[in-house]
Amino acid sequence: MVTLESSVGNYITLKNKRYSYFAGNNYLGLANHPALTEEAVRALKKYGINFAASRQTTGTSALHLELEKLLAEFKNSGDAITFATGYLGNMLLFRALENRYSAIIADSMAHPSIIDGIPGNVSNVRFYNHCNIDHLEDQLKKLSKHRPLIITDGIFALTGEIAPLDRIYYLAQKYNAILVVDDAHSTGVLGKNGRGTLEYFNLEGADNIFQSETMSKAFGAYGGFISADKEIIHKIRSGSTFYGASTALPPPIVAAGIAAVKWVKQHPELRDRLLENARLVRSGVKEAGFSTAGDNTPIIPVLFKHQENAKSLSGFLEKNLIIAPSVDYPVKTDKFIVRITVSVNHTEEQMNNLLYVLKKWRDKNSPEGY
Repeated sequence: MVTLESSVGNYITLKNKRYSYFAGNNYLGLANHPALTEEAVRALKKYGINFAASRQTTGTSALHLELEKLLAEFKNSGDAITFATGYLGNMLLFRALENRYSAIIADSMAHPSIIDGIPGNVSNVRFYNHCNIDHLEDQLKKLSKHRPLIITDGIFALTGEIAPLDRIYYLAQKYNAILVVDDAHSTGVLGKNGRGTLEYFNLEGADNIFQSETMSKAFGAYGGFISADKEIIHKIRSGSTFYGASTALPPPIVAAGIAAVKWVKQHPELRDRLLENARLVRSGVKEAGFSTAGDNTPIIPVLFKHQENAKSLSGFLEKNLIIAPSVDYPVKTDKFIVRITVSVNHTEEQMNNLLYVLKKWRDKNSPEGY
């Protein structure tokens, strides 16, 4: 486990040494950006650390309402709601939609928040093989007497793959299913305006698609949010015990979120630069002979058959002042992964050095062992 001694950027400090940081999810480099930190400090001085109350009682401020208004505008939706953590989003959606489905079908590599969020009273839960449309249709055919809800990640956190949402939605329409997308790693990254996988696949405004999202990845802030029609958002506000009984997000966090949404809207060039960095590193990883997966997203996995090789590579990178973790993550996968992530702030020198060190490790290790 890495114990940080600095903010996270393209470099971090560990044990009084400076490391290139190819980890985490700070894709647009906003987690320590002055545009966010200055607003957070201003809110801290004005409001203090915490309102110490739930949103339903005395915990709502003008900041919360402004952030939710901005998010609804950003997502072209009727309304938006923010809450303590993005991990709660799928649970809140499952409960808000409870009268519209009687079975759930999830991608086999679904994020843990999806699995944990499934209500206990839903007994018919199935999984389809990862991103396998044919197997998804097989599962839907078996549920012909049910009202299915399909759920998938937008971008998969470990592999960087973009779910084939256009084809999944086609099946959802064909079999009268609801589609829920966990867009945590897509928001701010995909689409012309950074609105995520629905924009990427030209599905914005389509019927029976819902997204759960977070401020803690590309936006660089914290907290979960859902943007949807006013009916769904009202149902969460008025009926969710998780939302109603949770302490409101702290003022500095909300202020940072407001600044983040504004910054992302004002600077579309950040996504172009991010995806170009991702393309350069991904192509370099492939050219070096490593196995990888995914699309042009900032998550670039190096895949191994044996865990010792993943740990060896991660350790070798750290010895060469680069942080890219060997992940032990609660997602079903048959590979062991060194998860490399790029950000908009990585320099050409850093990326070239990363690829150089990867090749050094490769030259010392037998390809048969991968």
